[in-house]
Amino acid sequence: MKKSYKFYTGLILFFMYMPILVLILFSFNDGKTTVWKGFTLDWYVDLFKDQMIMNALWNTLLVAVVASCVATVLGTAAAIGINNFKGKKRVLIQNVSNISILTPDIVTGVSLMLMFTIAGITFHFQMGFWTVLLAHISFCTPYVVLSVLPRLRRMDYSVYEAALDLGCNQWQAFYKVVIHELMPGIFTGFLMSFTYSLDDFVITYFTRGSSFQTLSVQIYTMTHQRISPKINALSALMFVAIVIIMVIINIKDRKNEKKFV
Repeated sequence: MKKSYKFYTGLILFFMYMPILVLILFSFNDGKTTVWKGFTLDWYVDLFKDQMIMNALWNTLLVAVVASCVATVLGTAAAIGINNFKGKKRVLIQNVSNISILTPDIVTGVSLMLMFTIAGITFHFQMGFWTVLLAHISFCTPYVVLSVLPRLRRMDYSVYEAALDLGCNQWQAFYKVVIHELMPGIFTGFLMSFTYSLDDFVITYFTRGSSFQTLSVQIYTMTHQRISPKINALSALMFVAIVIIMVIINIKDRKNEKKFV
């Protein structure tokens, strides 16, 4: 049985990561087709010289970082507020907050586009960076709520009350006890928000207007022609960066676990 488990696990990992490994391999291909013509680093050099791709990458990272930070604050506050409700009210509000997660992106994107269009006509502004940022905050916040709520339910509130008895005011006890206990859920929500924002295409496409370009939209416009191998190089760099971040996080978690052992 153990051998079969290992075989199926290896097979699943193969299908998950083989396409990415092929993409990384062809980012070093000297040709523009899927035929291997030799090793080169020219696509990585050309990538950093392409101003359009660099601007789209900067816009994507800027929106993802700002949206995930704001969504983390709003989602944490919303989770604490939802947890303070009791009985059917808490269940109802939590279900309402989960609707946006279950709603298809196309519905969210079109509805936000209509809202921003009407607001733009009323207040005389055009869709661009700010509309994309607001849209990303709106769909990232429920993921933070979903991550923080389970931590709130497992938290021992007697520690918070003990902090108050030992001289902390409410804000000090909240920061040193509640936020400390919720930090794993907050950090998970931040990572989920950042990932979903970085990866989003549909909602961004409907709310960006004509002047703002993100990486996903830029790649989509390039699909009308042959996709440049520079995109392979960019994807490879992003994948390596994510792997490095995950390794650092795992090392940090293991060190924290050893401290409590």
